[in-house]
Amino acid sequence: MNRAEAERRGRRGETQAALWLWLTGWRILARRQRVGAGEVDIVARKGRTVVFVEVKWRASGEALDLAIDARRLKRVARAAEALAPRYARAGDDLRIDVMLLAPRRWPRRIANAWQPGA
Repeated sequence: MNRAEAERRGRRGETQAALWLWLTGWRILARRQRVGAGEVDIVARKGRTVVFVEVKWRASGEALDLAIDARRLKRVARAAEALAPRYARAGDDLRIDVMLLAPRRWPRRIANAWQPGA
């Protein structure tokens, strides 16, 4: 798959993840937020919780097991830290979630996927 096709599929996965979050009660605050430290695919809020979501789309469900690792999560965590003042209010809980998507499978969400110091 070439870079343009991968980008198109990634954007489609992000759209599906945002729709899934919205259908489960989350308000989408932003998508594709880039800062010097990296990128956050989706920023969402539900009550007093703000999540920074990394979305991974793969062609097969089996490939999802290897889609995210500590290095990628650390990059998302740095970006989320830079973006937090823009989206969080005093007293909000902040979290990093991962959404894993593949064709013909229900989205799988890993809540609180990153713990500082992990």
